[in-house]
Amino acid sequence: MNRVDGRIALVTGAAGGIGTATCRLLAEGGARVIATDLREAPSASLAAAIEASGGAIRYLRHDVTDDAQWGAVLEATLAAHGRLDVLVNNAGLFMHGRTEDADLPSIAKLFDVNLLGVVLGTQHAFRAMKARPKDLPLASIVNLSSVAGLKGSQMASLYCLTKGGVRLFSKSCAIEAAHLGYRIRVNSIHPGIIDTEMARGVADGMRANGVPADQVARAMAGAHPLGRMGEAQDVARGIVFLASDDSAFVTGTELVVDGGMTAR
Repeated sequence: MNRVDGRIALVTGAAGGIGTATCRLLAEGGARVIATDLREAPSASLAAAIEASGGAIRYLRHDVTDDAQWGAVLEATLAAHGRLDVLVNNAGLFMHGRTEDADLPSIAKLFDVNLLGVVLGTQHAFRAMKARPKDLPLASIVNLSSVAGLKGSQMASLYCLTKGGVRLFSKSCAIEAAHLGYRIRVNSIHPGIIDTEMARGVADGMRANGVPADQVARAMAGAHPLGRMGEAQDVARGIVFLASDDSAFVTGTELVVDGGMTAR
């Protein structure tokens, strides 16, 4: 199940927890993976995944807010593999705080990564994917949204704005691709609180504001009816499902991986 044998997959934000787990599972499922991130070199966890993949994962430095760099990454992908089958727009930033306190440079950076990066990636993927041979299964674009793209947050309004935008952009692109006959599926995935570097940063901020560490841990776990924070692997499994033919009739929808958080 969830096999992606022979697929050519591009994963942005690959040095983070969800990105690395996704690259590893795609490679284990039979895909050739282009892992990209803004860092000059892969993180230790991604480097280990690359080594374990036996060459199925290749790393490229990539700023998702730069259109020219998107062009270079797609050019390298097509030169090496001849096509692109899967795009995972995973790169993203989090912003926490009062709406009135957000400064313009921080807002611009958040919008550039969380929105512009997804738009640029989808544009380049559409151009590459629509030219794929007709005998191949439909291509797949998976955009990382969040539970914050489904409901509001009292201290993350701008982050919610970007993730809600990713959700509706994904739906619209799914309809557009189908209308134009591009043979591309587009879906969004919505994690809850996942035990990654981003969530640990939020926890550090809460502790810095005087919230006791044990209370922070209980709050993050208790936000999910299943009683724990999510793990990167939980989200990666959902991404691989959306990349595979097990989701062949799934497009324009959301896959919520949140331990029941939004069911309340």
